[in-house]
Amino acid sequence: MATTSMDRAELDRRHFLKSAGAGMTAAALVLTPGEAAAAQEQARKAALDRLASNSWPLRQLFKSRTAPTAGAAAPRPAGRRGDFAEDAEAIANNPNAKEALAVAEKARAARANLPNTAEMKKKYGELTGLDFPQFTKDTFPGVTRMDIRSSLFGDITDDSMFLPPQDGQPGYFDPMSPSGRKWLDTLAGTLVKTGTKVQHISNNAPFELASYGSPQADVSRKAGVAVAKRWLEGCSVLGIKTMRMNSPQAFGAPIRPNAVPRGPGDGYPRNIDMVPMLAAAIESYKEMADFGGNLGIRVTIENHWGLAAEPANIRTIIDEVNHPYCEASPDFCNWEHEYMLFNGLKMLAPYAHTHVHAKYWDRWGDRNDVQRSTRIMLAAGFRGTFALEYEQGPWDGVEGAKYLYREVLMALTEPKPVI
Repeated sequence: MATTSMDRAELDRRHFLKSAGAGMTAAALVLTPGEAAAAQEQARKAALDRLASNSWPLRQLFKSRTAPTAGAAAPRPAGRRGDFAEDAEAIANNPNAKEALAVAEKARAARANLPNTAEMKKKYGELTGLDFPQFTKDTFPGVTRMDIRSSLFGDITDDSMFLPPQDGQPGYFDPMSPSGRKWLDTLAGTLVKTGTKVQHISNNAPFELASYGSPQADVSRKAGVAVAKRWLEGCSVLGIKTMRMNSPQAFGAPIRPNAVPRGPGDGYPRNIDMVPMLAAAIESYKEMADFGGNLGIRVTIENHWGLAAEPANIRTIIDEVNHPYCEASPDFCNWEHEYMLFNGLKMLAPYAHTHVHAKYWDRWGDRNDVQRSTRIMLAAGFRGTFALEYEQGPWDGVEGAKYLYREVLMALTEPKPVI
């Protein structure tokens, strides 16, 4: 039987509805108004399913454990945020810092009247980890996936689910303790009740993942891997897809080793300290990927300072691990200089498949372009989720995350060429 033009038009419309989300303007030529509206709504729902709330910008709202009162707290490790007074004079005298200082001053002025923690809680309410699923649904319409920071796990009133304090800081949640596992079961029930999912855990608990150079260092590295495995096993009850393992300190100092000008043997520049660090990190990620793979959880590396500030190092680790359950989870803004904002992201995008941090950070001034960064990921074939990780800027954490919600959603529903 011959196919009529009317039959072909109907087939065209059906085909479009199956693949809604691309070419809405062209589709209007073959769809009725009702069908176009339905296809547009379907595309929006598909885009919303690729968004994930993120606990980091909302950290002021969460109840938190306090440092032990007995004894003085140990000093914070050098290089962490806020510990830069000793460098202020050198920075002020460096002409290359002029533009960055001007951007920072403008950013500080824009943040001058933001609410403090008490005001934030009065405005939005106080949260625990068990409240976050419902808060996500209420605050970000259509979003059901979450990215949760490891420090927000557990009932802060029950010390039995936490490790002992260390260096004057509260101990981390222990996901394999009896009370910790019970809390995770409760969270799993809350996910079912609210129709939400924990997509990703930003895990700061593993430590010393790139330690090397002595038997003691290797013991520390293996202990850090063991912590990662406890988190993978304990949190598997939540059905998570990915877990980032490298905190800013997990790969050592926040500044990676530099090459020496005259290397051993031939006198040419060579980075003799980077190689053993990479080897240790590769071994750690091999062990974690094997363990995570058996549970269906991918372990990820984020561009997160130190060894992981350089995209080539992240790619090297992933290539050498060579495991389907080891990949990158890029962050749009965790870079050492502005040329990396888009070029660094392009280097990591092919190594990411499941989850990224869509970030706005006033550190970069007017160079922030969330839509462009989102489209870079899409152009590389990325099909995973975008977590709304607002770092800092002119809005409070909730409003900043809502800004990211709008920007990422726009990039997902109105594709444009990447520049």
